[in-house]
Amino acid sequence: MNPEDFPTPDAEVDELEPRELKRRIDDGEDVTILDARMEGDFEEWHVEGETVDIANVPYFHFLDDDVDDEVYEQVPEGDPLVVLCAKGGASEYVAGTLAEAGRDVVHLAGGMNEWARIYEREEVTRYDGPGTVYQYQRPSSGCLGYLVVDGDEAAIVDPLRAFTDRYLADAEELGVELTYAFDTHIHADHISGVRALDDEGVTGVIPEAAVQRGVTYADDLETATDGDIFEVGDAEVEALHTPGHTTGMTSYLVGDSLLTTGDGLFIESVARPDLEEGDEGAPDAARQLYETLQQTVLAQDDDVLVGGAHFSDAADPADDGTYTETIGTLVEEMDALTADEGEFVDVVLADMPPRPANYEDIIATNLGQRSADDEEAFELELGPNNCAASQDALTGD
Repeated sequence: MNPEDFPTPDAEVDELEPRELKRRIDDGEDVTILDARMEGDFEEWHVEGETVDIANVPYFHFLDDDVDDEVYEQVPEGDPLVVLCAKGGASEYVAGTLAEAGRDVVHLAGGMNEWARIYEREEVTRYDGPGTVYQYQRPSSGCLGYLVVDGDEAAIVDPLRAFTDRYLADAEELGVELTYAFDTHIHADHISGVRALDDEGVTGVIPEAAVQRGVTYADDLETATDGDIFEVGDAEVEALHTPGHTTGMTSYLVGDSLLTTGDGLFIESVARPDLEEGDEGAPDAARQLYETLQQTVLAQDDDVLVGGAHFSDAADPADDGTYTETIGTLVEEMDALTADEGEFVDVVLADMPPRPANYEDIIATNLGQRSADDEEAFELELGPNNCAASQDALTGD
């Protein structure tokens, strides 16, 4: 149903802004949520947190003139209860119905769509190379990006198309020119912003090794091959070919201090190897990932920070609030990084989560083989990323 199609309850309810909900969760406050979306949508993707108590009762249960008492029994008590849906229409109606029944409720303004627009920038304080590095965090999907700033120049790694204007605004706020936009690989969970930024005068860069997958716009951008150096002020960004998650995966070593690993290595897990060649090609890709990790990623100094393109609910942020960790610590805490090849492949293939929602359409869009306007692109990428080999942390086994 469209928001305007819902009847209007007599009781008015207050709106809660998504950023305020995020703040309460981050601050460890107890939050009780009623998710009024359909069960399948809820199971695929919902708000989570250590202090979050959430229940799913689809909105249609509240459409009868006399709501069954059994429905109310499924609704938790909150202080107040936060009711949410996809876009805010159903949640306002459900919250109003609950308010009429005497419940203490608010509804989430804009629903999960607005939750997906939260995008935060945190400084990576342990970075000790030239300039400053910030990590962008999208809590709704776990997407991470990196802004490298030095002198009067800046570069963005793994930008999202939905936040193109945000990157340009942040560069203006910081008094720098955004000169480069790098993609680590052909993403399967979000629409890349590299081409959109290139259209705005930023030099877009994609891995040369990814072009063979059928990239249609490679001649319009620059490409990065293993060992290429890009200068951002006095900071050097070195491209390192790191295949495994995809054949074209390329990490970027920033100032010899931070390795942006794309979806090759996360702080809580390693990459899944099945999104390019499917289940049949996954074992070979897993072996390629093992070689990449051992010979390239783990060959970096122990104090080099790893910053992946995603984080999951199993990841714990560092003291500075970023999802980064040193290579030395990851080797100590993640058994998969010290396993032999056979054990590593078994671990990676054992418990892969469902593939990202709409991943085939997203990949085709990122290859330039299909088009999507801004609204469709945004809706395609709603949901969890699922680019890691396991839904659970591989650290601390």
